[in-house]
Amino acid sequence: QVQLVESGGGLVQAGGSLRLSCAAVGRTFSIYAMGWFRQGPGKEREFVAAISWIGGSADYADSVKGRFTISRNNAKNTLFLQMNSLKPEDTAVYYCAAKTGAERPYDYWGQGTQVTVSS
Repeated sequence: QVQLVESGGGLVQAGGSLRLSCAAVGRTFSIYAMGWFRQGPGKEREFVAAISWIGGSADYADSVKGRFTISRNNAKNTLFLQMNSLKPEDTAVYYCAAKTGAERPYDYWGQGTQVTVSS
């Protein structure tokens, strides 16, 4: 099992920045990749960004490319999401997730952290 705990959400004005963190504990050696997802008010959960745990290759949703950066600290088993130039439409609950294989779905999820961007 892998447990994930997010932190770093909050209220920010449009154009501002926030940095989310996600600490992984448990069987972290089994992690293949981690990602960030978000669910806005009245919307479906959507993919934001993902990173391979060993190689560090990253992928982003088009809506956040150039504004968000995903990174990880393997030694501390921590995932980050640096969010710059935030827009009101970025308002959502942000979840981190982990998967244990390339073809597997995301098996483990955090509880979520609220990000609110005011206009």
